Amino acid sequence: MPWSNQGGGPWGSGGKGPWGSGPQSSGPSPDLEDLLRRSQDKLKSVLPGNLGGKGFALILLAALAIWCFSGFFRVEPDELGVVLRFGKYVRDAKPGLNYHLPYPIESALTPKVTRVNRLDVGMRLVEDSRRGTTQREVAEESLMLTGDENIVDVNFSVFWLIKSDGVSEYLFNIQNPEGTVKAVAESAMREVVGRSQIEPILTGARQTIEGGVQALMQSTLDHYGSGIQVTQVQLQKVDPPAQVIDSFRDVQAARADAERAQNEAETYANRVVPEARGRVAQITQAAEAYREQTVAEATGQTARFLKVHDEYKKAPDVTRQRMYLETMERLFSGTDKIILDIGVGNGAGVVPYLSLDELRRQQQQQQQPPPPPAGGNR
Repeated sequence: MPWSNQGGGPWGSGGKGPWGSGPQSSGPSPDLEDLLRRSQDKLKSVLPGNLGGKGFALILLAALAIWCFSGFFRVEPDELGVVLRFGKYVRDAKPGLNYHLPYPIESALTPKVTRVNRLDVGMRLVEDSRRGTTQREVAEESLMLTGDENIVDVNFSVFWLIKSDGVSEYLFNIQNPEGTVKAVAESAMREVVGRSQIEPILTGARQTIEGGVQALMQSTLDHYGSGIQVTQVQLQKVDPPAQVIDSFRDVQAARADAERAQNEAETYANRVVPEARGRVAQITQAAEAYREQTVAEATGQTARFLKVHDEYKKAPDVTRQRMYLETMERLFSGTDKIILDIGVGNGAGVVPYLSLDELRRQQQQQQQPPPPPAGGNR
């Protein structure tokens, strides 16, 4: 029997195709029509039909006013505003109420410029539920090599803030401010420690190291154009490594004993040397006085001899007799003898006299024992 479409064909009755479905209608489905109808009803409820175009205009004006008022922003006293126009720096905004063109034309950033930030290098603060906040050392940051090839464990803190005139540099020249400050601080500390000896680092050079690290950090950050001001570098702990700290302490104690002995020796020298110099000066002055006295006496004797010589030339016999008598007077002035010239014609009228009482007195004085020395044994 020839094929006929009256019974629906070989795939059964109705207008079905080979995949079990008949021809599809091109109009919207009932679900989509229902959704569109509900949406139109909601829109009509929001916009009453009596407003028409005026309603759209009022809504547009309200939205525009809200958009314009969104440009007001407030800058706190510890902040500084930076206005960006399409992401580019335009100007700074002082503390108080300010305005910028609404987003997305302009936007504002308000970093805190007076807040001092602290960064620890070589240690970390760890929160412990049992012991509270504790410090944990980071060996890869704290162990450093000194100029005399010794290892030292250094923990320090860096305090920094944003420059009042470098906010734009701080926001746009560096991507990670805290990481930059940490890298610069660790590099500067390693450079300063590497130029120093371990003894001054462990004893009295803390302020020198802190000042050197701060100056080097500030120079590097200014070269980067970071807009960051380093206010202080503070050393927290400077010790040898834990494995050799006992030996280092023994060495430090020995050096302290040596310094004490040296100070005592210098004190003794400071006391003895001035005394010796005083004695030297005294002896020198005495010698100079003796020299001047001797020279003066010699000069006087020379002058006297010249005068005598002049007189001798004038009257030799008289001068010779006078010199003889003066010499004899000087020689026998301390004796108890009287010498008389009793030659012929010289002793006339002279009566010899012997004082026996005076002789006995002199003999008794010679026979008496000398008195004992003062303070001696009796």
